[in-house]
Amino acid sequence: MRISVSSDMDEPVARALVAELRERGHEVLAHGALRPGDDPQWAVCSEAAAREVAAGTADQAVVCCWTGTGASIAANKVAGVRAALCTDAYTSDGARRWNDANVLALGLRLTSEPLLREILDAWFAAEPSGDADDRENVARVGRLDVNRTAP
Repeated sequence: MRISVSSDMDEPVARALVAELRERGHEVLAHGALRPGDDPQWAVCSEAAAREVAAGTADQAVVCCWTGTGASIAANKVAGVRAALCTDAYTSDGARRWNDANVLALGLRLTSEPLLREILDAWFAAEPSGDADDRENVARVGRLDVNRTAP
């Protein structure tokens, strides 16, 4: 799988994320502080990673900033992206299962390497739900993108 990864800081957990994804056999497209010379601002690099998902040049993305909040907000402004800020494996599983999230947002401050692996295990193990209500909710979110107007 091709995964776009962004981080606004070159932190140990961000480097561990890239290494873990590569170890799992994924191709990583790096942005922000993880790519020398790239703009590390969380809004800029999170948008870049999310745009690759929306364009289909990446299958999924993982966006990171200190709390994960800014990265998730920026990614969710890109049409077609459903970014979820996950702080544990249960939330990660639910984000993929019920929300068909295609972008994982992580906080650099509180995500340890063991927790990172648990979150990734749950993310990659979960499949989007086939339940009609769950699919309708995801479709409704997609319609919000279509109906969004620029300020």
